[in-house]
Amino acid sequence: MKDFEEKLKKLEELSTQIRKNDISLEDALKSFEEGIKLAKGLEKELSSMESKIQILMNSPSTDDTSKKQAKDESPVLDLFNEETQINGTRS
Repeated sequence: MKDFEEKLKKLEELSTQIRKNDISLEDALKSFEEGIKLAKGLEKELSSMESKIQILMNSPSTDDTSKKQAKDESPVLDLFNEETQINGTRS
């Protein structure tokens, strides 16, 4: 993560350099190119992090209490109880 933060800081520095009035066009172009490369790399890293977060958020919990709750919440099939019977179809 520290590497990501360092790259982001470098990108901010390049952005500041480009905005200076006394920078030559050639230096500004070099800084811009470096910034674009950094931004694309950061975007890939961020996308990878987001994917990992999605996987973690969607993975089932391994907590014992959630396993117990899942057992306790097993479905109950009440297909032929007295309340659901229609008069005249069952005796």
